[in-house]
Amino acid sequence: MSENNPLLQPYDLPPFSAIRPEHVQPAIEHILAGNRAALVRMLAEQGSKPTWEGLVLAMDELNDRLGAAWSPVSHLNAVCNSPQLRQAYEACLPALSAYSTELGQNRALFDAFQALAASPEASQFDTAQKTILEHSLRDFRLSGIDLPPAQQKRYAEVQSKLSELGSQFSNQLLDATQAWTKHITDEAALAGLADSAKAQMAAAAQAKGLEGWLVTLEFPSYYAVMTYAHDRALREEVYNAYCTRASDQGPNAGQNDNGPVMEHILGLRQELAQLLGFANYAELSLATKMAESSDQVLSFLRDLARRSKPFAADDLQQLKAFAAEQGCSDLQSWDSGYYGEKLREQRYSVSQEALRAYFPIDKVLGGLFSIVERLYGIQINELKGFDTWHPDVRLFEISENGQHVGRFFFDLYARANKRGGAWMDGARDRRRTAEGTLQSPVANLVCNFTPAVAGKPALLTHDEVTTLFHEFGHGLHHLLTRIEHAGVSGINGVAWDAVELPSQFMENWCWEPEGLALISGHYETGEPLPQALLEKMLAARNFQSGLIMLRQLEFSLFDFELHATHGDGRSVAQVLDAIRDEVSVMRPPAYNRFPNSFAHIFAGGYAAGYYSYKWAEVLSADAFSRFEEEGVFNAETGRAFREAILARGGSQAPMVLFVDFRGREPSIDALLRHSGLTEEAAA
Repeated sequence: MSENNPLLQPYDLPPFSAIRPEHVQPAIEHILAGNRAALVRMLAEQGSKPTWEGLVLAMDELNDRLGAAWSPVSHLNAVCNSPQLRQAYEACLPALSAYSTELGQNRALFDAFQALAASPEASQFDTAQKTILEHSLRDFRLSGIDLPPAQQKRYAEVQSKLSELGSQFSNQLLDATQAWTKHITDEAALAGLADSAKAQMAAAAQAKGLEGWLVTLEFPSYYAVMTYAHDRALREEVYNAYCTRASDQGPNAGQNDNGPVMEHILGLRQELAQLLGFANYAELSLATKMAESSDQVLSFLRDLARRSKPFAADDLQQLKAFAAEQGCSDLQSWDSGYYGEKLREQRYSVSQEALRAYFPIDKVLGGLFSIVERLYGIQINELKGFDTWHPDVRLFEISENGQHVGRFFFDLYARANKRGGAWMDGARDRRRTAEGTLQSPVANLVCNFTPAVAGKPALLTHDEVTTLFHEFGHGLHHLLTRIEHAGVSGINGVAWDAVELPSQFMENWCWEPEGLALISGHYETGEPLPQALLEKMLAARNFQSGLIMLRQLEFSLFDFELHATHGDGRSVAQVLDAIRDEVSVMRPPAYNRFPNSFAHIFAGGYAAGYYSYKWAEVLSADAFSRFEEEGVFNAETGRAFREAILARGGSQAPMVLFVDFRGREPSIDALLRHSGLTEEAAA
């Protein structure tokens, strides 16, 4: 079997085009069986005096073998979803969950880790090794190692069901997003939209064998309608379809409804937390995070909300007054993006659409690479002729002084059967193998930008440029690690509420005139972003930042309260309503079912952790303020950031690394200043 299954062959980069759905389950079952047998042998050999090489490195080898097969499958399921692949992927989830729980509840393995941590050898370990042992013992406890057998069994059942439900949530959201389209035959209905957006809609129609234009719920299409369509009824129709996806409301009410899935997930998470001795899932979530308590998280979020709300109320008042002048006296959710963009244009004479011409993808990528090369002393080059999962995907290599560092794939454009949003995932970890060779890291970087149409290159809005920088920051965190132990190399072992620091930090260069000079140039003439347009763009940076801040705080508080109070008799909708009563200044319509598409917390890793974005934003704004003081391209400061934060992965507590770089603990002031939420900034 293994001879012709690409998932069972050793490879340098995944053989994406050779992987078929029928390869998946046999490969995973074969590897799990092999790993179980190897684990028994390893524990017998190690006895009561385990060594680092015999225990931790041996476990790394088993984990790497499984990851090498599962990582490309999981990735393909997100970016090239098909019914057959989805079925193969889901068929493996129970077995993978059971294996993970078995490891976490393996008493002999736990005893071996404890014995190694208490051994004389351990006193000679480096910081990263000590952190790995500390994390491992913590994770055994969070896997129920101390529970009686009946409760361990229940823990395994709950974990298995949760992995299935997370996948179901994600699938139903993808299916619901693709289930609605609007076919338009009269171009007048699309008045206000840019030619690029209409060309994309025409291409979508053509792909379905239709004349005219097809509006879809993929983000570029949704965003174009909500921001630019003059036709208010069209905006309302598209808004209604988008914000009721996978719910009991809207045009496809009851199809792919994630409502019951969410309740099931929340109930099981609460049960899991209580099994492990926590009052609720929020407290369980904090066991592996930087924040120390639920009270600390909630007071951080509420303090930010209190400071931001007056600015948001003022933003909304100005928007309503402007919309009324334009003839819209009852501003609704489907109007705010449209009038917000018009107000931005009127006030600053700058629009996202007009800026697109200055951000062709290759210029942006070249500038992005140039920025990080200057900051971190690395070189980035494109590699050709490698196997990928789609013709648009590109592969790049990072090197330093002629030495290979790592590689990353870029999959930048929206298309059918691809999960929405933007993300980075580690495809392979940097680590020293049992044979002593150094394995280099590989990352997948995924976005959903509007692809090239009508002979023009792909042109990005400035918001999309920022998204690209954000994901690339995650990629650098994974790729520029100097750690050689898999458990804490790259993003591994990094507290979840600190993992957004490098990504949000990278966004700052999208706003610096020196950075913008490198990433912008008119796609036809190469002319740099004109000074007047640059000044307007920078002046508009904090346009409606109060409303934007409150929206993020609403999501964060909703997520945390939902997981901290589940079981108090309130529904998901009631928790959200209570948070909106507290922090929102504008209420969406009653049919809005935002939670049903909140994949970050129901199908991603952000459950009781969405606050991480704001938490890490404080860290990133404060870290960047050192560059503001010393020069945004100061190579010495860049190297200091690389060595303190990027190079050290999860090898030490995030606060230790931050203080190493900044010389003190973080302050919230830089975030408020960058967001224009201070009296001076507002003046």
